[in-house]
Amino acid sequence: MRAESPGGRLVRVRSRALSLTAGLAAAVMALTACGGGGEEADGVVELRFSWWGSDERHTMTQEVIDLFEQQNPGIRIVGEYTDWGSYWDKLATTTAAGDAPDIITQEERYLREYGERGALADLSQLEGLDLSAIDPLVADSGDLDGATYGIATGVNAYAILADPQAFADAGVEMPDDDTWTWDDYVDIATRISEKSGGEIVGTQSMGYNETGFAIFARQHGESLYNEDGSLGFSKGTLEKWFQYTVDLLESGGQPGASESVEIEAGGPDQSVLSTNTGAMAHFWTNQLGAISSASGRDIQLLRYPGETENDRTGMYFKPAMFYSVSADSDHPEEAAKFVDFLLNSEEAAAVLLADRGLPANVEVRDSIVDSLPEADKRSAEFLAEIEGTIVDGNPPPPIGAGQVVDIIKRINDDLMFGEITPAEAADRFVKEVEDATGAA
Repeated sequence: MRAESPGGRLVRVRSRALSLTAGLAAAVMALTACGGGGEEADGVVELRFSWWGSDERHTMTQEVIDLFEQQNPGIRIVGEYTDWGSYWDKLATTTAAGDAPDIITQEERYLREYGERGALADLSQLEGLDLSAIDPLVADSGDLDGATYGIATGVNAYAILADPQAFADAGVEMPDDDTWTWDDYVDIATRISEKSGGEIVGTQSMGYNETGFAIFARQHGESLYNEDGSLGFSKGTLEKWFQYTVDLLESGGQPGASESVEIEAGGPDQSVLSTNTGAMAHFWTNQLGAISSASGRDIQLLRYPGETENDRTGMYFKPAMFYSVSADSDHPEEAAKFVDFLLNSEEAAAVLLADRGLPANVEVRDSIVDSLPEADKRSAEFLAEIEGTIVDGNPPPPIGAGQVVDIIKRINDDLMFGEITPAEAADRFVKEVEDATGAA
């Protein structure tokens, strides 16, 4: 899989030519240089709001801005949007210059970077921002050292997407996702490939996204990262996870190394589900609609294997993205008022629907379920079904976590081509992630 920008766009998170660390270090010295917004001659407060995404997202967001301005004529919101690839370079540059947007859309891999360097306001201290209805499973996901630097816009979950028609064509029953184990997962994928004569592959490589391992580690009472940003798992657990990829390759349950590389490079449109060549793949719940549309089939959501195999479950709600307020904003109360509208207004939610994940405000989430497209409605139902089984959330990743997707991709490729063993893959992952994040 590719790493996903939290609104549902799959992208490769790559190392930036511009160092966030260097840029934000400069920002600490420049925070008083100039304000993020201003006040026009007519007395209207002007705020800048940044986000990334598609043209469709831009259109919906502007509609929400128009609604807010109609209800708050003393505030003007100026949108600043770009594609994901340009967003972080631009944000680092403006922040370093002390000219960050007033309201900033953040992503979990970078939240700690900006928060710990003083670039973000503590939202818990801003008046006019009601956080009482935020889903408890993500309510603290933007908290660091007692401060709230981001509030989740919405929630997603990483799951198995499965094609019932592919199962039927291969003569294999769909799994009971309440009880299936990781060994069951390998066995089912293998039988699909065998019984279909190779026309349908059991599953797609799971090694291109560290989220799958994060769930696996949580199932074993561990975690990808600890609260302080250090690594929270044992090498033995990671080795076991890598071994499942080797088992699937050897059994034919997943495509071979070269084909897996091609599938991954093609993104979701070239996944085994989208091309009707496979039965299972690992995706985020808010990608169900796109995958279903590409496949032309009724793709189903399944819980991760192993959820009842050990003492605790591993699945969790991921903040789709975060709303943050610049510590440099000249108008933090007005900025908080706009964030409150984004989070708590049913009118805003009726426009945005699940574009930024299913709303983090549980009351607002309930209000839009009937208006969601069919796939998003099924995703909402799935999240409601698993909510009671989720133990807790995850802390924000450490600084440098944006490099981890590239790290795991390289290691997964080498593992699939037989250049390293699962044990060597685990050793490399730990060393490279520690080097990238400073975690120990």
